[in-house]
Amino acid sequence: MSRYTGPKNRIARRFGVNIFGRLRNPLLHKPNPPGVHGAKRRKKSDYGVQLEEKQKLKAVYGMLTDKQLLRYYHESVQKQGNTAHLLLERLECRLDNIVYKLKLASTIFQAHQLVSHGHVLVDGKKVDVRSFLVKPGMTISIKEKSHNMKVVKDAVANTSREVPEYLSLDDKKMSGQLLSIPQVEQIVLPLPINIALVCEFLAHTH
Repeated sequence: MSRYTGPKNRIARRFGVNIFGRLRNPLLHKPNPPGVHGAKRRKKSDYGVQLEEKQKLKAVYGMLTDKQLLRYYHESVQKQGNTAHLLLERLECRLDNIVYKLKLASTIFQAHQLVSHGHVLVDGKKVDVRSFLVKPGMTISIKEKSHNMKVVKDAVANTSREVPEYLSLDDKKMSGQLLSIPQVEQIVLPLPINIALVCEFLAHTH
């Protein structure tokens, strides 16, 4: 199971937004993109624009690998409907993302850790695979023995974030449920991403 261990603050500075929702905003001290010529913005080619949109999407969902994103794209292509919408809906239903969106973790990376270390239950059973796809009606909860973990208590107590309308949360029980498949208009991303351009890029990736 691959896990991103690189500099997260550089990623945030590259896109000019606190993309991972970290409490210590990396842009407060270094607002420019990383690198010697970070303050300069060059005009990108069509390929460069598509590549950047793909990189933004990977980052938002916890620094996915190219292989993971391509797999989600191929799975979306095989279904009827708008491929870009299906891709986004599929990413939104990843277990680590659901844990994050339920406010059971303060960042997507905390959600990674909670799932990987066996602190998360799906319908009462431990699931430690971050990419597990949650289906409507499934209940996601923090294992009772883990309720006193500071990172979990702090995340649940955070009033600056709201739980999306396609999820329900019982903060006292530290559990929630996916009520329905997230619709594109319900999904709030930390920065604008043109998913159609991402799909165009992936369509030419082998």
